[in-house]
Amino acid sequence: MKRYAQMIRLRPEAEAEYIRYHAAVWPTVLATIASCSIRNYSIFLRNGVLLAYFEYHGTDYAADMRKMAADPETQRWWSIMDPMQQPMTDALPGEKWSEAREVFHFDGPSVI
Repeated sequence: MKRYAQMIRLRPEAEAEYIRYHAAVWPTVLATIASCSIRNYSIFLRNGVLLAYFEYHGTDYAADMRKMAADPETQRWWSIMDPMQQPMTDALPGEKWSEAREVFHFDGPSVI
């Protein structure tokens, strides 16, 4: 399992709509996320920045991301979400969500 964190800016005028869509993500999009070996997926918002966290449990991240990108319903979802977002100011060319580097992790003791 590998943990991922990614960031992107949310256009201020789109905040309410973005939150509304994410209160009821389409089941087909959630099924694609699951079929691409992603678990424990959250998106947080602070001061116009979206922070996504998820855990990847597969063996070929690039192939799973291609599979997700090829899904028609996911493409339709992204076509609605993309105009609401804007890349981070330091994003690489062509990059949407910018990856954040993990610098600390603590699982803590097992919960019984």
